[in-house]
Amino acid sequence: MQVETLILGAGAAGMMCAAQAGPSTLVIDHAKAPGEKIRISGGGRCNFTNLHTDPARFLGQNPHFHKSALSRYTQWDFLDLVDRHKIAWHEKTLGQLFCDDKATQIVEMLRAELSTAGAQLWLQTSLADLTHDGTLFTAQLEREGKRQTVTARNLVLATGGKSIPKMGATGLAYDIARRFGHTVTDTRPALVPLTFSDQRFAPLSGVATPVVAEANGTAFEEALLFTHRGLSGPAVLQISSYWTEGDAIHVNLLPDHDLPGTLKTARQTQGKRNVTTALAEILPERLVDHLSADLRLTGNVGDLSDKRIDEITHHLRHWTLTPTGSEGYRTAEVTLGGISTDRIDSKTMMSRDVPGLYMIGEAVDVTGWLGGYNFQWAWSSGVAAGRAIRERS
Repeated sequence: MQVETLILGAGAAGMMCAAQAGPSTLVIDHAKAPGEKIRISGGGRCNFTNLHTDPARFLGQNPHFHKSALSRYTQWDFLDLVDRHKIAWHEKTLGQLFCDDKATQIVEMLRAELSTAGAQLWLQTSLADLTHDGTLFTAQLEREGKRQTVTARNLVLATGGKSIPKMGATGLAYDIARRFGHTVTDTRPALVPLTFSDQRFAPLSGVATPVVAEANGTAFEEALLFTHRGLSGPAVLQISSYWTEGDAIHVNLLPDHDLPGTLKTARQTQGKRNVTTALAEILPERLVDHLSADLRLTGNVGDLSDKRIDEITHHLRHWTLTPTGSEGYRTAEVTLGGISTDRIDSKTMMSRDVPGLYMIGEAVDVTGWLGGYNFQWAWSSGVAAGRAIRERS
């Protein structure tokens, strides 16, 4: 069987690319259903993009590479597509957009777009072998217990990264890219909970509080969630992309709160109140109990000196912790790093060394913040490659 384009991976980027590449396109995936990461994202409602998408909110060794694709297919373009398919949506905090109903609506939309474009989708199909003669790619595919040979002028790597291996994630795209002379930057789990080997926060599991969390000079003001194994919540997931093992993180437990003013006023008006009782009106009670030993939170508010109030405030605003690790790829939302962009054309997503070889989505060394940014990169990079393929045909 011969096709113009073979796309490996029926995820967000792969299906978006197929919808643009046009007829004589074949998308394959080993899974039973397409878009599995779409289906489980956003609590089953898919945080499909972010109104505040900006190139500065993406990481990668080349901080400029992703600008072209993001500017030529924006969050507004994808929102228009969602609206055309009459998918109801709503905005949550910080510009995050979610489906009102189920995330599978986005998958169905992409399948419809793919079908309208004349592309084919083969599921439960795996790649057994791949060769290139300088003009055509030849893939040996395993499907329904049989081996089938497919040749294609274009090959698109859209198999994602290593995150969530239970859904079949592998480093396949990296292996193929290396085979064709591309390098792969160091990869590690990103947007992932951080862990502590002593499980010190197990008694606080389930407690959440607004914070400013910072790692290596980058800070986010969002919620922190304590877990049996460590720390999670949006603030921690965000800084995990900037944290590396051995680094300390810094947590301000009092964002936008004037604790000195509160305690000094209480000292005059409620002097007989216990210090922990006063703090429990500002922070979760279980968290105050956890901190009380380190902070020596004893006695009454009326007994606090200005110096002592400043000491307590400084500790709560500069709580320094050193995680021992992360939850790993098992729960990471994305993979940081990937196929180096130094030999990829930023406009077309095609290899500068192997004509017809395209690399898109999470497989590439472009990683967005939490909140719909990584889906937008999938849409934008998929469209960039798909349009380039159509123009090349």
